[in-house]
Amino acid sequence: MNTTLIDSDPCALRAWTEGRMIFPELADGRIIGFPADRFRILKAASDDELKKVTVEVNGFALRWEELDEDLTVEGIVAGRFQLPLSEEAT
Repeated sequence: MNTTLIDSDPCALRAWTEGRMIFPELADGRIIGFPADRFRILKAASDDELKKVTVEVNGFALRWEELDEDLTVEGIVAGRFQLPLSEEAT
């Protein structure tokens, strides 16, 4: 019996924040978290602004309308961040 594994791009079902951490839940059941401070616009955002994250483009992007910021779920999963990890996190 041959089994073919289909490699598909990760997509999010929902997303939320806890403090300065952003958590997308992926369609494959994983929940990943990343610090908002790894992205310039999100780093400057208030906690209230961060909470307004929405899942867009059929789950392939996270969007903050008020901040005019979009992140791809694929980029987040791959660890493509704009800013280095802060000194206090290391």
